[in-house]
Amino acid sequence: MTRKLKLVKGGSQRGTLVYGMRWFEEGAVSGVDDARVSTIDGNTRQVSMHLIEGTRAQIRRQLMNSIDAFFELIDEPKS
Repeated sequence: MTRKLKLVKGGSQRGTLVYGMRWFEEGAVSGVDDARVSTIDGNTRQVSMHLIEGTRAQIRRQLMNSIDAFFELIDEPKS
């Protein structure tokens, strides 16, 4: 069943953003296809996909928070 979007005058348009992030060392990526990354050493790595729904402003705010958290995680010292 197809749903039609209903825009209300003055209401913010809503949408969905699907994205994925994974860190690789420079020169390691040879291709990207369907949430999978091929590396130059012949391996394939999965990229976790994320979904955010809301208005453009809500999605942008959550995406920026997610990007900040991503870099905090990869910047943590390894034990």
